Amino acid sequence: MNVIDTALAGVKIIEPKVFEDRRGFFLESWNARTWAEAGLDLSFVQENHSRSGKGVLRGLHYQIQNTQGKLIRVVAGRVFDVAVDIRKSSPNFGRWIGVELSAENRRQLWIPPGFAHGFLCLEDGSEFLYKCTDFYAPAHERSILWNDPAIGITWPLQGVAPVLSAKDQVGKLLADAEVFP
Repeated sequence: MNVIDTALAGVKIIEPKVFEDRRGFFLESWNARTWAEAGLDLSFVQENHSRSGKGVLRGLHYQIQNTQGKLIRVVAGRVFDVAVDIRKSSPNFGRWIGVELSAENRRQLWIPPGFAHGFLCLEDGSEFLYKCTDFYAPAHERSILWNDPAIGITWPLQGVAPVLSAKDQVGKLLADAEVFP
């Protein structure tokens, strides 16, 4: 397994070892011992699976209590996955990183608590799996506007309007959002 640091402290790109031959491939998507040896001693309580069409944009979501760390991977299609640092005390407050995750590149993204998360589907039928370190708590869920100019995410939309949920259309600006200390 190759662990790659990103420009946001704590957010990591994970490249699993892939064993491939004429029959197909095998990889460990999660192994508590291996990950702990790499400095990521995590405990997951929930796994989610979503499927979306090209142009669907979900996020930027987080929970202000029952905070969730997320281990993300794509098993079909491609997505542009984004993490935004929303820890007020962080020198990277308001900064973002974006990573393409796909069934082909088999990369994973670890996003610890303290970050907002969103993704844009780049292909129809993209399937997205993510393990969470705490349970979904709708009362504590928050949403930051996906196109907040103060954050300035460069979504690869190629001039197409994203498909958004009603909740994501009315996300708050970072300046008005409830964030972490």
